[in-house]
Amino acid sequence: MDGKTLARLGVVAFVAVAITASVIELTRKEETTEIRTVSRPHVGDPGSLRATLRHCRDMGEAASRDASCLKAWAENRDRFLGTTSPEAH
Repeated sequence: MDGKTLARLGVVAFVAVAITASVIELTRKEETTEIRTVSRPHVGDPGSLRATLRHCRDMGEAASRDASCLKAWAENRDRFLGTTSPEAH
């Protein structure tokens, strides 16, 4: 096979690939992407929860026996995990 024949074969292969790619691109359907927003359930006032959590943090070990701290930690955990009731676990 001489150089000219090899060059012509290369050009024909390139044109065939280019035509195939063009046909595929032109027949492709548009994909519509749907953007969904996730709404978080509002569980109380986050400002008061934040203040309660800071107070419990400052209490140290005594906070583990305080009912209001246990309730605040449970509310914060549910807010973080996106659950609204213990049955949702």
